[in-house]
Amino acid sequence: MMPTEAMGDDPKQKTSLLRTVKAVAWSFIGLRKSSEFEEDVKQLNPLHIVAVGIAGAVVLVLALVAVVHWVV
Repeated sequence: MMPTEAMGDDPKQKTSLLRTVKAVAWSFIGLRKSSEFEEDVKQLNPLHIVAVGIAGAVVLVLALVAVVHWVV
């Protein structure tokens, strides 16, 4: 493994993170093709999915709290 790969400079890892965020976002909305889901299962890291899902849930809750405070 090259030192730059260990530091996270690998372009494959960046696209994987972006793909993970995209997959989690579509899952939150509930719109997902079966073929895309199967492709994601083959390529994405489950730990990344869990981490991005938790972060997305926190952002969603904070956004809802902000909207409620703004309305009230």
